[in-house]
Amino acid sequence: MAHSLTVSDDRLPAYLRLRDDIARRIAAGEWRPDEALPSDNRLAAEHALSVGTVRKALQQLSDEGLLERRQGAGTFLRKPAFDATLFRFFQVHEHGAEKSIPSSQLISRELAIAPEHAADALGTAEVIRIERLRCLSKQPLLFEEIYIPQARFPGFEAIPAEDIGPLLYPVYFERFGVFVARAEDEVSFGTADRTIAARLGLNEGDAVARIERTAFAMTGEAIEWRVASGRADRFRYRSRIG
Repeated sequence: MAHSLTVSDDRLPAYLRLRDDIARRIAAGEWRPDEALPSDNRLAAEHALSVGTVRKALQQLSDEGLLERRQGAGTFLRKPAFDATLFRFFQVHEHGAEKSIPSSQLISRELAIAPEHAADALGTAEVIRIERLRCLSKQPLLFEEIYIPQARFPGFEAIPAEDIGPLLYPVYFERFGVFVARAEDEVSFGTADRTIAARLGLNEGDAVARIERTAFAMTGEAIEWRVASGRADRFRYRSRIG
């Protein structure tokens, strides 16, 4: 039996309506990151569309960063591990040495009232505040203050630390069904206050690089706001042109 597309505007081209339908099914938790979506032929038969239309819809979702097409294996959700990409801004290996993976230490988690900037980004002041320290060879690299809405992540503050691991976005999806579809970073520089200085082993007033990140669900709403502070002398940014 063919599936009908659930759409808000049936004037859209068929591939866009299919894209929206698949995105809604992903948001409802129909597939997990390690589970392949139905084949192109099966989706075409389910929705009474051509295979070309299905491929165009899936390519759109791939271009938007939601799916990845693996040659010979199928189509999968792109695993939500964007929080690892913060390290692209910092030198995480010495010259001639292999790249190391920073460790993660949860310092605190508590119900809190968000500061103004976080509340504006998230649309709510009722948050869970998380403090986390990322270290490289036991030396502090990044101190993070993370805010997530209480309503979207009830009980996150009580999850045993050993069940969380080094990356938060997979936990958001596996525990709460919240898939991080994209994130926006803004980099600036400032000075370390007392808390940041203590966490990073700096003197108060030392220069730090700040990365403010807002992470978004597939539906477009912000579901996390964080600020990561790191030693300015380890900040690096490389861009390839051409």
